[in-house]
Amino acid sequence: MTEKALRLGTRRSKLAMAQSGQVADAVSQVTGRPVELVEITTYGDTSREHLAQIGGTGVFVAALRDALLRGEVDFAVHSLKDLPTAQHEGLVVAAVPVREDPRDVVVARDARKLTDLPRGARIGTGAPRRMAQLNAYARTHGMEIETVPIRGNVDTRIGYVRSGELDAVVLAAAGLNRVGRIDEVTDFLSVDTVLPAPGQGALAVECPADNAELIAALAELDDPFTRVAVTAERSLLAALEAGCSAPVGALADLLADGQTVKEMRLRGVVGTTDGSTLVQLSTTGPVPQTHEAAMALGRDMATEMLAQGAAGLMGERAQ
Repeated sequence: MTEKALRLGTRRSKLAMAQSGQVADAVSQVTGRPVELVEITTYGDTSREHLAQIGGTGVFVAALRDALLRGEVDFAVHSLKDLPTAQHEGLVVAAVPVREDPRDVVVARDARKLTDLPRGARIGTGAPRRMAQLNAYARTHGMEIETVPIRGNVDTRIGYVRSGELDAVVLAAAGLNRVGRIDEVTDFLSVDTVLPAPGQGALAVECPADNAELIAALAELDDPFTRVAVTAERSLLAALEAGCSAPVGALADLLADGQTVKEMRLRGVVGTTDGSTLVQLSTTGPVPQTHEAAMALGRDMATEMLAQGAAGLMGERAQ
């Protein structure tokens, strides 16, 4: 008798299906059990509002989590940057697999790079974080650009460029990699130009906290270096979210000497969407050896950023 298939809850977008399919194959190899994808529509998928208006975090996640808690699916795959920073009672992130390229990329008309865009170029992005950093970069490099808020899947966003409505759009490299469209990228943005969203390029595999057997199986997919990096990034985000409402970019990268990882560098940025003010910090030290140490690293940096004026950038958040 064949073992019962594990049910993997996923959003219906092409990107979500692609990344869930990759995880499904890996889980199937580890467990020896078939994995079937269960498509779930989330509020974030059906709402036509801009992400900034519907609250951003959690809008793509809530329906998947409800399905997990009701036992309709056994585990779910999220883009880690969509996951709220607060731990969900009753659920556990059993695995954070090896991270994809965390960078943002440009898809522009005429194969242009960011620096080649015409004066007054209209650049589409759904993320205030990208707007803040692109506008800051333009200010310091004598460029004139206009950032335009957009929504939609990869096809829709790239379509704005193909139709000539926009000169360029900014997307995550990881998503384009996962749907096999990385060859359409005209410029990879250095993280010195635009820091990605905390957790960008990483996936979170989540399951009920009481399913010890499944947690143990999924843990085989966990990459400890990716986990420690995104833990620090998300800790920074959580501490800043509590203190200010400005968009946050963060990246922890592991600095290796040959094959040995020696240190971790955590960088954070928060700014006004027009790019007129940015608070940026970077810290390098030993790789945190525990979850608590990674959390503390992010919290400490957030405290310093708030002290340097991050809280005042978007108006104080009403407590």
